[in-house]
Amino acid sequence: MTQQQSLLSVLLCVTPLQYLPVRVRHGLATGARWTFLPYSYNWRQGGESNIVAAVEMLGNIKGASCWDFGAHFGIHTVGLAMRAGNDGQVAAFEPDPVSFRRLERHVRMNRLTNVRLFNLGVSNQVSHVDLIVAEGKGSVRSHFQSEDETVDVNTPRVLVSTIRTDLLVEEGELRLPDLIKVDVQGHGAKALEGSRVSIEKKRPLILFSNHSERELDGTRRLLSPLGYNVFDTKGKQIGWESFKSPWNQTAILKVLRI
Repeated sequence: MTQQQSLLSVLLCVTPLQYLPVRVRHGLATGARWTFLPYSYNWRQGGESNIVAAVEMLGNIKGASCWDFGAHFGIHTVGLAMRAGNDGQVAAFEPDPVSFRRLERHVRMNRLTNVRLFNLGVSNQVSHVDLIVAEGKGSVRSHFQSEDETVDVNTPRVLVSTIRTDLLVEEGELRLPDLIKVDVQGHGAKALEGSRVSIEKKRPLILFSNHSERELDGTRRLLSPLGYNVFDTKGKQIGWESFKSPWNQTAILKVLRI
């Protein structure tokens, strides 16, 4: 994208043209209705190919229960819901208020009735937490402050609520998961900690995007005792140590069943 094209996109994002309906061209949500801007790579590329690999590893997910931690605009939520069908259930969690409104719009545009939407962050406790929105609300990089992160007092933030998914299962709000997608900008270990009981009961496949050593170490301490190991998107076991570098990579965490 040229600088001129980028400037044009920024200008269009503050006009009604951003909501121009388009069709998703590739990926899990191929054919779904989408909005033109921002983050047009969602409809042009269909999100990340890793989610397709995870679904293929599971096989037929008709009727499956899928959890999307860090749903953003919902490209993976919509794709999973299309694949899971009416008997399936997709739970999408997104704390950023601007991203959540666009997520709602995309689910509504596609008339998906098997999606549960939560304007919440997933964590290890029910609480109220500052979401760091340094690049503005709706950014893919909105995140919770980590223990070793220094954030300037003037950095924009918004107060959001967090939930433990185990609690939602206990209350009958959600089914146990067959698949969990985790992409929460460094908060993944805490998100999975709040889902530990559900994970232990069902041993779902987990598509995990790693952003830091602390996030990975916490995830390994939680999941390794449950029999989980790390696999690449082709199904080859690579192990926890190989997942350390570089950061911002995605792998599949699953129990090796013999």
